Amino acid sequence: MSANRSFGSQVRLQRLFRHAANRLLVVPLDHSVADGPIVANGDLPGLVGSLVGNGVDAVVLHKGSLRALDPRVFTGTSLIVHLSASTAHAPDPDAKYLVSTVEQALRLGADAVSVHVNVGSADERRQVADLGAVADACDRWNIPLLAMMYPRGPRVANPPTPELVAHVATLAADMGADVVKSVYAGSVAAMADVVRACPVPVIVAGGPRKAGAEAVKSYVDEVLRAGAAGVAMGRNIFQAPDPGARAAQVAALVHGGHAGSSLELELAASLPRR
Repeated sequence: MSANRSFGSQVRLQRLFRHAANRLLVVPLDHSVADGPIVANGDLPGLVGSLVGNGVDAVVLHKGSLRALDPRVFTGTSLIVHLSASTAHAPDPDAKYLVSTVEQALRLGADAVSVHVNVGSADERRQVADLGAVADACDRWNIPLLAMMYPRGPRVANPPTPELVAHVATLAADMGADVVKSVYAGSVAAMADVVRACPVPVIVAGGPRKAGAEAVKSYVDEVLRAGAAGVAMGRNIFQAPDPGARAAQVAALVHGGHAGSSLELELAASLPRR
């Protein structure tokens, strides 16, 4: 950890990178705001509980979702409270806006916060300004910031160029993010260039749902060979037939075989399920 970070910030970063100082497996569970329910039976506690003890460093959730969860889950997995929102039904779904604050996230017990920015969107100006303001608040309150940076907008090619992926990653670092999440740059060599250009850890989005466990493992292997710190994998874990088992498979790659300590596994077994 950097010597120029405050004590509180270092403590929270160590909680976030709980299995290794340079590796991170995050499972975003914030999709329900944009796209609708992510668990058909409404059993979010069961889903989150299945991730505990399986090598997941952190989950990303919106503030209201926490009301349904057992707080003990976060003794073995870090909590990242997501501050951004928009829905797929909006006139401009790429226009992310803030729906909570760093102070509220701290009151909820968060180890970190996250902000989503669509670089190239019609609303880019406000989103970049929001990122800067949240970074200032994170610095003031000594809480890490995960910036979710997507090259996405009317003039952005799909897939984006590696140069643009590098640009959005370094933009987040310049604004004060501690960790950057962005898209895969298309190849190991191109992603390695992105990682080298960015002065803070880069984790790569899991992307669209892949055809089975082997495809997921191959993707994660490519990301890690590029030098990324890890992955932020949502639907390829929570839409798997067994989310806990899939998380353990991904964690084994990210953390070199770690699938949860005995204490974490014991905690997972003790959590109530619906």
